[in-house]
Amino acid sequence: MDILLFNVTTAALMVLMFNGGLALVGQSTLGRRRIPWTGVGLTGLALAGVALQLCWPGAMGALDADPSKSGWWRVVTSVFMQNGGLGGAAWNIATLAAVAAFADWFWGAPLTLGLFAAGILLPEQIDRLWGQTSHSTDPRNFAGSSGATYFLGATLAAALLLRGGADENSGEAAEKGSDDEGTNRGKAARKNRLLALGVPVLGLAMWFAQENGHGLVSCYGFALGALAWAAFRTVLHPDRDLRRPPRTTVASLTGLIGRRTRSAG
Repeated sequence: MDILLFNVTTAALMVLMFNGGLALVGQSTLGRRRIPWTGVGLTGLALAGVALQLCWPGAMGALDADPSKSGWWRVVTSVFMQNGGLGGAAWNIATLAAVAAFADWFWGAPLTLGLFAAGILLPEQIDRLWGQTSHSTDPRNFAGSSGATYFLGATLAAALLLRGGADENSGEAAEKGSDDEGTNRGKAARKNRLLALGVPVLGLAMWFAQENGHGLVSCYGFALGALAWAAFRTVLHPDRDLRRPPRTTVASLTGLIGRRTRSAG
């Protein structure tokens, strides 16, 4: 029962962050956006890690984060190893693909890579500041991309709290503002901010009730996301794709793949 509750709350936290990412970039704008190549690259690394595990039986032993083994590289390589079985690996890769795409569209490629790297390297250092210096001996914690993914997803939640959501009408007619439209936007912004606040609240509850590390790293990510928004908000252009549509969009690529699939059939 405890394992089931752990999995349910962990999944619920990701659902909050996924919905937050949709609200931040605008669900109706996804088809008009560029291909999120940074997200594609990170997902490709995770898939390559799984392929390596299948081809090399010693991959986990050489690349995981087992604290009883030496190797400076393990903190990084362990992120791209998966040890949750087929279902766990599929969940980790799917959530990484979604969160990294949202982050690429909102933060841009350089900042997304920096925040993802922070999700790999910072939690252990922050734990040390709080006196949490003991290493987990649970093999389930020796590998997996979920920690860095939840950290990155929480940065989006922080940005959503501070921004209030996406302007889904960018690139269309200029503001046609009416009182009703302004009221609706205000309600949507309040709803989005409540959604964003749910991430650190649920994360802290998970940590204190279950010692669920996903909740704690999400709080770390939320704090860094707020700092990143404060520092870089003037240079971020999350609506650029809507004002200057790229040549290849998500919708056009999806349509091309669909046509080729039908032709092959």
